[in-house]
Amino acid sequence: MTSDSPEADAWIGEDGEDVVRLRRWQGTWPQDDPHANFKSDVVGYGLLDPLHTVRGMSRNLDIPVGAIARYVLARWATGGSGGLLEIGPVMIHRLWEPVARAESAGTDEARLAAYDQLRQMLSWLKLPLENPEIYPPQAEEKGAQAAAGD
Repeated sequence: MTSDSPEADAWIGEDGEDVVRLRRWQGTWPQDDPHANFKSDVVGYGLLDPLHTVRGMSRNLDIPVGAIARYVLARWATGGSGGLLEIGPVMIHRLWEPVARAESAGTDEARLAAYDQLRQMLSWLKLPLENPEIYPPQAEEKGAQAAAGD
């Protein structure tokens, strides 16, 4: 195990708890690396000291630093599945369909058509967030209004 291996950064402490070494990374990657954006973010965010914020939260909330760090990591690491739960598997498949069609066609025209379709679908999903008045009051709200004499 070298000091650059991922295993060198995580181990089990004497108390049986996970221990993680936070370190900066200045890696290099090929220009066509499909993960180049993420790797660039790792380098950029690595310039910051996350413990400055975590320590402040720890003091202000009276929660141990390690518990907050664990929460932040778990929250970020499960963000994708959280997003899936919010949108739902049916909608994910619907949103993916135009992308799959465009990639199968492999043309700029197909990709532009997919973008337009996705834009329309997202604007439809966004509509009630921007215009909540488009939906009539629900039965419970009507009942509450009637009881209040509105």
